[in-house]
Amino acid sequence: MPRRRPGFDKAQGDLGFDNPEFWNFMYDDETAPWLIDEPQPVIADLERQGLIRGRVLEPGCGSGEHTILFTRLGYDAIGTDLSPSAVEYARRTAAEKGVPTARFEVANMLHPEDYPFLTPKFDTVVDVAMFHGFGAYGDNLDVAKQYAAVLHDICNPGALVHVLAHASEGPGLSSGISEQVIKESFATGWEIESLELSRYRARVTELIAREAAKAGLPADGPVELPAWLARLRRV
Repeated sequence: MPRRRPGFDKAQGDLGFDNPEFWNFMYDDETAPWLIDEPQPVIADLERQGLIRGRVLEPGCGSGEHTILFTRLGYDAIGTDLSPSAVEYARRTAAEKGVPTARFEVANMLHPEDYPFLTPKFDTVVDVAMFHGFGAYGDNLDVAKQYAAVLHDICNPGALVHVLAHASEGPGLSSGISEQVIKESFATGWEIESLELSRYRARVTELIAREAAKAGLPADGPVELPAWLARLRRV
């Protein structure tokens, strides 16, 4: 049986996203619903469209599938995650898939000044299901805006940021956000080139089976969930 997810008290502002232990057990037990053993199809499509370029960052990389893909294709890519267990998982996955040079590091993306490997600046950022964790809770968007400001600081002018975030439209397995959250968070220093409803591929595991049932989703196996896909240009 998977361990219980550590609780958090919204009233005290302890949302868990800045606590590595909040995430570690999902990789130790391999119960995370995003461990699908492949890149998100919409992200692979972005690469085929020529929308990945230069030095690439995947914050909140989790299992590292996208960084592995980009490294295999010859990009200068790095994946970061707050969870040491996630980084270990990503490194193992990269080795198993024959891409041992894929690079992964532990980092808190709200404090980039602590991590010299986040320089030089980036030309592309691919955020898959991390941003909505900053924007889905609380009464304001201070943390989401702080994260957008961090990305602005570590990106070159003209850099592209791709955000795939769980949407509040339709059934989902975690707290989704509205398109307004993305618009407000990236209102300063960014041009929104594209913002559309897309799909996020996940799997229903025992850890989230109850939430899946409440959402009218299958009790196990793969699912396609509504997600926002945003393309933002750093100005």
